[in-house]
Amino acid sequence: MQTARAVPASTVINLRDLGGIALGPDHRVRPGAVLRSGQLSGLDAAQDMAVAALGIRTVVDLRTADERASAPDRLPPGARLFVADVLGDNPRVAPARLRALLADPVAAEQLLGRGKAEEMFAETYRQMVLSPGAAAAYRAFVETAADARARPVLFHCTAGKDRTGWGTALLLMLVGASRDVVRAEFLAVNQAVRGVYAPYVQGFLDAGGDPEIASAITEVRPRYLDMALDAMDERWGGLDGYVRDGLRIPEVAVERLRSGLVVSASQPNARGAGLPGAHAH
Repeated sequence: MQTARAVPASTVINLRDLGGIALGPDHRVRPGAVLRSGQLSGLDAAQDMAVAALGIRTVVDLRTADERASAPDRLPPGARLFVADVLGDNPRVAPARLRALLADPVAAEQLLGRGKAEEMFAETYRQMVLSPGAAAAYRAFVETAADARARPVLFHCTAGKDRTGWGTALLLMLVGASRDVVRAEFLAVNQAVRGVYAPYVQGFLDAGGDPEIASAITEVRPRYLDMALDAMDERWGGLDGYVRDGLRIPEVAVERLRSGLVVSASQPNARGAGLPGAHAH
């Protein structure tokens, strides 16, 4: 099943172009318009020509204030920063503290042992759907992605898997992707994320850390996405109710998003809708 194209960046982790993802038999996501990644604190635009060539206009940072302060983004040339803090009303939850958790196996065991790691992450996904603060952040993200003047848009959290994962799922569902397609893209980041966290995980395991804890916090699991989808369905009766009553995204913004991001499958290389600043790969 088609998932996002990995961009071969050398200084940005888990960088993926959502373009090309299938939206039924006749349409797909416009290439080069919306991209996802991990944090940009290591970006070296002079060295990383693959990133510079994307022509990014807007970076949407989904991280908490503490994360942004400790590892501030380095923006691609010409890009502006837009903060949409998903966990702002509960910034101490696990996705914002991955490396800290891996640095202390004893504390991790107390906090996350005996299956609590998966439970904590699953509950975080539920709160990313139900929390008013998260709703405000995702509304801002979608409205930014819907603005032709803001694209190409790159959105990210720390590893590009949890907050970014739900943001990707939401965006894809809004433009018509099936839940099977959404699930495939959600899980497709695991290989890249494992690579990013491999040294930290190895240190955690060498110090006696529980492999199940390491796996639960550094990977995405089908159950995590299911928790978010179930919360959406139970509270709002599905995507339409979530968008209208939970996120309160105006219909006109949804229509702009669809008109800007959906292209015919016969035009797989259509890019940027003729916007200045859109570059060919």
